[in-house]
Amino acid sequence: MSPPSFAHRVHRFRDALAGSPPLWWSLLYFFSLLCGYYVLRPVRDAMGASGNAEAVFPRWLVDWAAGHGYALGDYTLQVLFSGTFLAMVALQPLYGALVARFPRRVFLPVVYLVFIACLVAFHWLFHTGVSGRGAAFFIWVAVFNLFAVTVFWSFMADVFDNEDARKVYGYIGAGGTIGALAGPAITRTLVGTVGVANLLLVSAVFLAVCLLCILKLRPWAIRRERRHGEASGEEAMGGSVLAGLRLILERPLLRALALMLFFGVGVGTLLYNEQAAIVREYFPGAEAATRYYATLDWAVNGLTLVVQLLLTRWLLRRFGVAPALLGPALAILAGYCLLAASPLPLMVAIVQVVLRGGEFSLAKPARETLYTRVDRESRYKAKAAIDTVVYRGGDLAFVWMHKGLAALGSGIVFLTGIGVAAGMTAAAWAVVRAQRELPEDGRAQ
Repeated sequence: MSPPSFAHRVHRFRDALAGSPPLWWSLLYFFSLLCGYYVLRPVRDAMGASGNAEAVFPRWLVDWAAGHGYALGDYTLQVLFSGTFLAMVALQPLYGALVARFPRRVFLPVVYLVFIACLVAFHWLFHTGVSGRGAAFFIWVAVFNLFAVTVFWSFMADVFDNEDARKVYGYIGAGGTIGALAGPAITRTLVGTVGVANLLLVSAVFLAVCLLCILKLRPWAIRRERRHGEASGEEAMGGSVLAGLRLILERPLLRALALMLFFGVGVGTLLYNEQAAIVREYFPGAEAATRYYATLDWAVNGLTLVVQLLLTRWLLRRFGVAPALLGPALAILAGYCLLAASPLPLMVAIVQVVLRGGEFSLAKPARETLYTRVDRESRYKAKAAIDTVVYRGGDLAFVWMHKGLAALGSGIVFLTGIGVAAGMTAAAWAVVRAQRELPEDGRAQ
């Protein structure tokens, strides 16, 4: 059975919007969230690719490294990724306590209010020229991205059940992709006129819209829980603040998801580091590097949007999660094989677009539908642990691995990437097998 025509998809999308008020608010929510993030991402990536350590790190850290015989600029990404992992580990118990002790109506707004306050604080720091603000901002944006997005999808699993998720997650993802396209466009347009610091306030406005969407979607989450007889999110969840890590160890599906994400981060991190080396060579200025990353983000999100609108919903409803998980993994494996044979800069950019596009358009929506079929503790605590600690643990492991492999040349990096991509494919197959044992919603757990 072939996918429906484009005109039929447009008609079906219009009917879905007309018949589902929560879909409207979910689209606006994800659009605003990713638009706000992608306004910041090119700024963050340009800092990570900078070869000038004094523009990124505190002066005392640069001097300390120099005193011990190290040029900190040679380890920029490694130090930044290490700092990000430490921040994730430190924040995970705090997030777990927030989720365990407060109801959904409290902890969801609190997460976004804290992020808005941080953006205002960074706006002030960028204007004052405080040493080390670049490293602090890089780490904070990484924390913001993972926590804000994982909270979004956890909340979506409260609003929509499994059947609805297969129908609308592709559309919701497309709304986010449009926001991800708009964000870099805003950055490219405004960075030369308003400056980097004022872009942070633009992002804060989009996060304020997210708060409004949370308030509007709350009644639909309550209705869904009552309809399925699930535990109410209007009450504190309770349990241990570290229960997420325990659940990952206990449950086969969560273990497989954690492994899949770990290896998925690995293939992305190896490629990201090779790309950063190219940017340092061909785009040495901060504004030029920011524009390059904004252009790459635009290409990634353009591909993502096309796949989300034309393919994601049909695949999930017709075949389930298997092709949406295995397809991107096999594409990444093939991409690394091509890079090992021909490690050209243009090929690196192409594979990067395919890698991230496949993740956002197919693998991510497929994984998120699975969380509609587990209990709330797995949905909020285990998912948060996977999306933050496991994710950044993978970043940390592979960014330092890349540092050692890079000395042997790009060919060795990409050969190693083939093995990592094979591990990701095997983990994706384990997820497909484990999810067959789940009920169609979270009631049985």
